[in-house]
Amino acid sequence: MVNFGKKLTADQVEEWKGYYINYKLMKKMLKQYVQQTQLGGKDREQVLKEFSRILDDQIERIVLFLLQQQGHIASRIEELGERRTALLEQYDLSQVSQLRDAYREVGLDLIKLLCFVDMNATGIRKILKKFDKRFGYKFTDYYVTTRANHPYSQLQQVFKQVGIVAVVGALSRNLEYLQDHQGSFVSIYDNPSVILRDPIIDQVKHAVQKLTHATNFMKFLGQHALIVQEDAQSGSEDLVDDQRYHFMSLLLNLVNTFLYMVNTYIIVPTADDYSVSLGAAATVCGIIIGSMAVAQVFSSVYFSAWSNKSYFRPLVFSSIMLFFGNLLYALAYDLNSLPVLLIGRLLCGLGSARAVNRRYISDCVPLKIRLQASAGFVSASALGMACGPAFAGFLQIKFKIYSLTFNQSTLPGWVMSIAWLLYLLWLWLTFNEPEHFAKTSVITQPSESGHQESANLEEGLAQPLLLGAERRQDENAEDNDDIEVDSESSHEPATSIGSAYRLLTPSVKVQLLIYFMLKYAMEILLSESSVVTTYYFSWSTSSVAIFLALLGLTVLPVNAVVGSYITNLYEDRQILLASEVMVLIGIIMSFRFTPHYSIPQYVTSALITFVFAEVLEGVNLSLLSRVMSSRLSRGTYNGGLLSTEAGTLARVIADATITAAGYLGTDLLLNVTLLPSLVICVVSIAATLYTYNTLY
Repeated sequence: MVNFGKKLTADQVEEWKGYYINYKLMKKMLKQYVQQTQLGGKDREQVLKEFSRILDDQIERIVLFLLQQQGHIASRIEELGERRTALLEQYDLSQVSQLRDAYREVGLDLIKLLCFVDMNATGIRKILKKFDKRFGYKFTDYYVTTRANHPYSQLQQVFKQVGIVAVVGALSRNLEYLQDHQGSFVSIYDNPSVILRDPIIDQVKHAVQKLTHATNFMKFLGQHALIVQEDAQSGSEDLVDDQRYHFMSLLLNLVNTFLYMVNTYIIVPTADDYSVSLGAAATVCGIIIGSMAVAQVFSSVYFSAWSNKSYFRPLVFSSIMLFFGNLLYALAYDLNSLPVLLIGRLLCGLGSARAVNRRYISDCVPLKIRLQASAGFVSASALGMACGPAFAGFLQIKFKIYSLTFNQSTLPGWVMSIAWLLYLLWLWLTFNEPEHFAKTSVITQPSESGHQESANLEEGLAQPLLLGAERRQDENAEDNDDIEVDSESSHEPATSIGSAYRLLTPSVKVQLLIYFMLKYAMEILLSESSVVTTYYFSWSTSSVAIFLALLGLTVLPVNAVVGSYITNLYEDRQILLASEVMVLIGIIMSFRFTPHYSIPQYVTSALITFVFAEVLEGVNLSLLSRVMSSRLSRGTYNGGLLSTEAGTLARVIADATITAAGYLGTDLLLNVTLLPSLVICVVSIAATLYTYNTLY
């Protein structure tokens, strides 16, 4: 990995050399300030003012040059616009071709300018973080607060790029006019869904999205999966991807994701009745539902490690565990054994292969369709979450075959065991193990070349699991810009949970806390829904199933609105904070303040909590991928695993809370279980405000 100083020197435009941030000078000044403060020559306040002035001068030079280049490009577009206007009166195909080439030249210069801004924005972020690290002082918080919110802010010009995006819009509109429509010119404003065929516009659009973190529905869904979308890939790498890719294997991974989510939530509407039929309290449903999550805490780790060696074998093991787990869950009724039921759910949790599904998409799906595959992964999860309770609503029948009972409590187990058996047969017959695993399985004698192949294999498997990790330097952990040669160990992935934890910065810890909070709040809402609605509203199992299914069906529409519109209007950190506040409002509205607890209050509060928790999850994972160290983007103990563990732990604690609160009585269950959600949500909002400017 090349350090940023070398990358800046190598990638800068030669004729613009004097207008980039003087990164080397800034590092040198920073080193001098550290020495001076240690010797007592300067106090921190003096250093703060001097360094702020130097950085202000650097940013001013960048911004003035940026405005100059924007004006130059705008003038060229205006001149070309006059030529285009003339063509409207007398259409000449040769002149259209020449004009299009001229616009493309402007587009190439615009791409250079966008890269210039991106490089300088990265340099400013890194310098701010270096200052914080060296001095143990929140200089970033001070600098962003005083500069970004000032009416004459120059920092906004670098990070918001309103002017340059307007130039991009002008170029796009004019090139669209020149599309070959037999003399009929269609405006992009009249038809916003029109696809620009010109490759220059695609490149400009990509550069703008990279710079502004612009998003859309599919990208927003993909962010939920924490799967990398690299910026570029060579032709040879693309060929390797195509050789690894096998559509049926990808489909099997997505179906595994769907079935597992169905398996998780299909028992929610009936778990309380099942526990009562086995002689336990209705609130023991929390333990029944949560036992699957308990096992998942451990299975996520070994499946993540196992996916370094194979994808097929972990998926086979997962299917077998889920088959037997559901079988025991169904048989527990006739055996009249709560322990058998809990063992069945634990086995189901041990079969959680989501780490394998995510890793397969990251490693074996070609870059050109990886975003769609990532969105498919999230969509399969959302669909499974909605279908689970819906399927339970259709299983309201009762019959016996010999001594086996089939009713609303046992049928989810029987249905899912059959589903996993069929899936196992499909997997066995059609899954294609990637070629790099197949080759390693026949290597029997180690040699020098064999060691090299093994090293190459490990390097190939160390694919980033976080969005944008390749383009982000290791800003949050080891800082290697001060040495000439990077140490390989400084970029090695974490080798244990402990080493991964030591790489977490305050910003990352806050994002993991937020993820914990939203998963806790959602689990409380979903897991106790059957008990609460039966106690207060006398809802039937079918009514609970419909309610939960409708909640689940809001996931994709909400993500469509947020991903396509909201994230393009507001910063991620603004959406994050607003969503947290709305989740807090939903939790407060859920409390029973009077003896009479109404259906409208419960449904409205549940909808607010669930919908904004979904919004929060997407934005939270997007920010997490940007602030997390690149050392946590690969290997077994990656960022995806950490977020999964945080969410799973939240579900375990939430389900245990429900069961524990049940001993206080069903009438107190709602308020007692909501109280921890309220406290955690308030703490997460305070933590967000504390690190708000580090998310700039």
